[in-house]
Amino acid sequence: MALGKPKNERPTVLRKDRTGRNPITVAVIALAVIGVICYFGFTKNMPFTHPFQFQAVFSSANSIRLSSPVRIAGVNVGKVVKVEGQPGTNNAVVTMEMQSRGLPIHKDAELKIRPRIFLEGNFFVDMKPGTPQAPTIAEGDTIPASQTAVPVQLDQVLTSLQQDTRKNLQVLLIELGAGLSAKPTAAENAQQPPMTQGKSAAQALNNALIYSKPALKNSALVNQAFQGITPDDLPELVRGLAATTTKLVGSESELGSLVENFNTTMAAIASEQSAVRESVALLGPTVKNAYTSLGSLNTALPSLAQFSVDFVPGVEQTQPTIDAVTPWVAQATPLVSQAELGGLAANLQPTTESLAQLSAASIPLLAQTENFAKCVSNVLIPTGDTPIPDGAFSTGKPNSQEFWEALVGLNGAAQSFDANGQMLRIQPGGGANPVTLTGGNLNDGFPVYGNSVGTPQGTKPAWNSSQKIPFKPNALCKDQALPDIAGTPTGPAD
Repeated sequence: MALGKPKNERPTVLRKDRTGRNPITVAVIALAVIGVICYFGFTKNMPFTHPFQFQAVFSSANSIRLSSPVRIAGVNVGKVVKVEGQPGTNNAVVTMEMQSRGLPIHKDAELKIRPRIFLEGNFFVDMKPGTPQAPTIAEGDTIPASQTAVPVQLDQVLTSLQQDTRKNLQVLLIELGAGLSAKPTAAENAQQPPMTQGKSAAQALNNALIYSKPALKNSALVNQAFQGITPDDLPELVRGLAATTTKLVGSESELGSLVENFNTTMAAIASEQSAVRESVALLGPTVKNAYTSLGSLNTALPSLAQFSVDFVPGVEQTQPTIDAVTPWVAQATPLVSQAELGGLAANLQPTTESLAQLSAASIPLLAQTENFAKCVSNVLIPTGDTPIPDGAFSTGKPNSQEFWEALVGLNGAAQSFDANGQMLRIQPGGGANPVTLTGGNLNDGFPVYGNSVGTPQGTKPAWNSSQKIPFKPNALCKDQALPDIAGTPTGPAD
């Protein structure tokens, strides 16, 4: 009997113990991840983002290519994404895509196509983002060709110097050398200033170098002034000239007439060259005076501006003032008529003429009054304010004050005067010191004897009979020197 399985036993079934995703799903996900990694690796752009783009117009694309870098100060901040021609011109429009670190870009930005270093090859766009004061550009804006530049290629230089051009350049250099080294003739010397006579053009140019320092300095100042006050002034001038020349393109006939009229004008000026030469010679002083005047005007402008602002309320009140004055004008008109104030003015005319004559006649009196006032203030008062030293009897007071005090003393001493005769008799106090006075008309020439309490000290200040007070009778009082009344006079009289 053969061995076998029991009839009621079930067949063995393999059980699936492991669980997981479908291999196909895993493969699709892996391919997607690899695709994203490759996208980032080659494009370096974030998906679902829109980078900042703008355009610039260049006179030549200069072999600029897609993905060429855009640099600011040597740092890559963007790339070129499109290069196309500008319709109707030979210019190229380059579209660039910027990173956030290259923003913002201002409207006065400048772009130049520059070659890379020798080993790199190709070109890149060198950008100056502009000044912070200028407004920024919006996405899609275009930088004009006046703010872009391209490098000069070696092939362009070699193309310009063809054989005929090089030959003409050689002839130019030979003729230029002959013109600079040739000596002038006698007829040519007669028309030259003395400092250049008998000298070649090269020698005259060398002599002219002594004037180059101030000339170059002034030229530098002029060139600096041409740049304007702000960095945008010169570019704005170039843009304005570009706009003007663009408008003149379609006006060839008018330009021809302008040139003809300009030729006529220049011929008229040439016929008056002597007068023009004199005008040019006077131009320097005129400009100098104008510069000074403009400086004064510039200084006055802030005050004038403030005056204008302050003057506005007055201007606003002009009409109300006119309305208020109109009734007064109506009443004042009859008042100033011939019947009223006009007749009064006619009656006052003789008086006015007399007053004018009086004013003219009073001028000499005023001059003498001025001299008298200066005499009092400059001579009399200082002289009267000077104290006179008198030894032990000095008071230190001004001599004018002592004079009035002496009059008061004499008044007190004269209280016993009875008007009987011409003599004033005063009984002085006695003393142990005898005094004798003689000479002159004193007591008809007889000596007078008396006694003094103190020892006589003499005249103070001492009188020197050989000298006189420096009085000038032919000079005005205000011009006299102050007398030395506090000491010995030092000058003889004139």
